[in-house]
Amino acid sequence: MSLKAKIQEAMKTAMKSKDKATLGTLKQLKAKIQLAETAQGKDAVLTTEEELKLLMKEAKQRKESAETYQSSGREDLAEIELAELKVIESYLPQQMSEEEIVAGVKELIAEVGATSPKDMGKVMGAAGKKFAGVADMKVVSAKVKEALM
Repeated sequence: MSLKAKIQEAMKTAMKSKDKATLGTLKQLKAKIQLAETAQGKDAVLTTEEELKLLMKEAKQRKESAETYQSSGREDLAEIELAELKVIESYLPQQMSEEEIVAGVKELIAEVGATSPKDMGKVMGAAGKKFAGVADMKVVSAKVKEALM
């Protein structure tokens, strides 16, 4: 079952339970998926990888918005963003722990043969493929930087 179909089913459930917050977030996600499909062509369907990438982008936006609102003292708006983030994260694969990321980064550095901070681009290119959808790339980048210092 595609992510779009899962979201459609969850929308029906949210409508029945009158959960307006969840329904609103799900509608936004469905609209983003449809927009991405339309951009590819009339009968295009996103792959699972493309859907996950889109969801990761949406989750990242919610996280950043919540941080901005919190730093501005707008806890009310931050709570809305965090609630939406929680809904989005329920459709993402289980995220890697920091320890798993560190271990994966060490493996990647060995595979790529990186020895200095100059090799960060090579490592991050491989990391983008390895950690796509399962890790926050900001954290991965920080761990790569630490390991190469």
